[in-house]
Amino acid sequence: MAQASVESKYTLKFWLLCASSFLFSSSFNMLIPELPAYLSSLGGTAYKGYIIALFTLTAGISRPFSGRLTDTIGRVPVMAIGSLVCFVCGFLYPVLSTVTGFLFIRLIHGFSTGFKPTATAAYIADIIPSYRWGEAMGIHGLCFSTGLAIGPAIGSFITTRYSIDILFYASSAFALLSIIILLNLKETHAQKERFHFALLKLRTKDIIEPLVMPAATVTFLGYVSYGAVLTLIPDWSEHLGVTNKGLFFIVFTVSSLLVRLVAGKVSDRKGRIYVLRIALFLIALSVAILGWAKSVSTLMTGAFLYGIGTGLFSPSSSAWTADLSDEEHRGRAMATMYIALEAGIGLGALLAGWIFRDHFNRVPFILYGAALVAAFGVIYLLRKPSQKHE
Repeated sequence: MAQASVESKYTLKFWLLCASSFLFSSSFNMLIPELPAYLSSLGGTAYKGYIIALFTLTAGISRPFSGRLTDTIGRVPVMAIGSLVCFVCGFLYPVLSTVTGFLFIRLIHGFSTGFKPTATAAYIADIIPSYRWGEAMGIHGLCFSTGLAIGPAIGSFITTRYSIDILFYASSAFALLSIIILLNLKETHAQKERFHFALLKLRTKDIIEPLVMPAATVTFLGYVSYGAVLTLIPDWSEHLGVTNKGLFFIVFTVSSLLVRLVAGKVSDRKGRIYVLRIALFLIALSVAILGWAKSVSTLMTGAFLYGIGTGLFSPSSSAWTADLSDEEHRGRAMATMYIALEAGIGLGALLAGWIFRDHFNRVPFILYGAALVAAFGVIYLLRKPSQKHE
């Protein structure tokens, strides 16, 4: 059993973990608003859908490996690998400045989120008692999402004030700080092994944890819209008259922050499914509003509601995954949930980019379709009883 699983309050290592995640999420998300225009400047307008799709592809592919390594070599080394990838990629973007080079880096960059969040979720479940997992995931998600909010604003400021290359280097600097914090965290996996290449040989049972498939299914349905939003919103915002493409992400993330802690506590008391039903309904409604938007105010209304929906969804889906998992295979369980997450984001981004192709009249229909997928998630959950820690 993880040595800290009986702790009943948040310790310094929990807050250090939150700080590391804040820097990590800032590192890769500060690039998002600027990458569509940057890719267009390289002559890759037709490949905008690949910005998110390739990133999530390798994130998804790496999840089984990160889950296996999290359960063997330990949580901290796997988290450090994720931040290290961000650090390296920040220096590669200015060097590989062709469309092919850019797409290659997006593939490599995806390994970062394939590794760090998997081990982070397992680490939290190790150091926080199960009856507070929802709350803990909410607090951590608040810190992670603060990075998501601040990152785009910082990215747009740096690019406007300096250059896109300086933005890439700043991304590396944030990732380096995340690594430094991780080096001060004590490992929680009691029976860790030394790394050897045999650990990278995966069997079928190492890829998917059947116990958490209900949570994984809901996660997939909830995140298809996120891939579409990440791909379309920078251009859609500009089309509707938003001068700072990071503004949408600020509004979306601030509203997400407002509910994350409350969402975690409610899911601990009322049940994960109870919260997830509400979350998916709000996600479906808000994405439909984004597609219907004809003005900046309507767009920001959609952003605000979308943030509330995802703020409710994220900690509850993570806590539900932890509920359904067993301690021995917690890394694999979290990896399964994140595979579903990346598959949802990747599919949403790929289809959105493929259909969009700079035809703005298509955006509403793409977003209405993404909203419908989230609505299917509500229907799926209505068939399940809402009870605590099921």
